Amino acid sequence: MNLVIIGHHLEVTPAIRAYVKNKMARVVRHFDNVIDAQVMLSIERLEHKAEVTLRVRGKDIHCEASDENLYAAIDLLADKVDRQVIKYKNKVQNYATREPIKRQEAAL
Repeated sequence: MNLVIIGHHLEVTPAIRAYVKNKMARVVRHFDNVIDAQVMLSIERLEHKAEVTLRVRGKDIHCEASDENLYAAIDLLADKVDRQVIKYKNKVQNYATREPIKRQEAAL
């Protein structure tokens, strides 16, 4: 998985980078078909915001979270994206395992 971390109005320190990588590793543990992820961290007055866009085959998954603390925003973001990835994985697995609909031909 390619991971790009961007800071908007803040400098991405090695500690923040390591924290984000650790949290995004949880997503890969649940679903390893993630092509790449782009994480955007920003600060606006008293609100710290974290956004992520995951690219998986056939879909882009986007989540965002905000909090007063940057690390708390990253935690919330990791929880949200984890739930969405599990939901997407279940949909893909259910679609792949379902029986094809057989058409009944009417006897003339």
